[in-house]
Amino acid sequence: MAVEQNHTNRACIGSAGPSSSLTGAVIAALAAVAVSCGLLAGAARAQGVVKAKHGDWELRCETPPGAAKEQCALLQSVAAEDKPNINLVVIVLKTADGKSKLLRVIAPLGVLLPSGLGLKIDDVDVGRAGFVRCLPTGCVAEVVMEQKLIDQMKAGKNATFIIFQTPEEGVGIPLVLAGFKEGFESLP
Repeated sequence: MAVEQNHTNRACIGSAGPSSSLTGAVIAALAAVAVSCGLLAGAARAQGVVKAKHGDWELRCETPPGAAKEQCALLQSVAAEDKPNINLVVIVLKTADGKSKLLRVIAPLGVLLPSGLGLKIDDVDVGRAGFVRCLPTGCVAEVVMEQKLIDQMKAGKNATFIIFQTPEEGVGIPLVLAGFKEGFESLP
């Protein structure tokens, strides 16, 4: 599967072409949801209201300051099996206009940025996404989810996100996809 950079510097895993850009206001609103829900700091300090649980996935909702309505995200926090100090927060949400779905992954500081974030679903390589920014709580990779990726995640059993600490050392972090389909379909 191809990984492309679109004109907003957001990678698309499995995309056949560039996706539409998001406005600055929408990006700011999405960042506010991630920050206000505590998603950048991990599940231990997560805020917002857990509306539902779907397997290991949580549907969390909150109305960020200045937002007209409640915004929700499907999330799962996972750690590497052999390195429990390496955690990822995986977030799936719809943009405020409802036209796009985003997959946002927050990796720990210290990841090798040029190598990006790899993704395998049921041991099939899906592609790689670049990191778009680093914050004090971690580095963010974000992709606009094309329908093919959504379908793969709905049908899959396991996903493995791959981060690199050195060019030679990839760390695979497993994620259970059970409950993703129901959780994704419950996103408002």
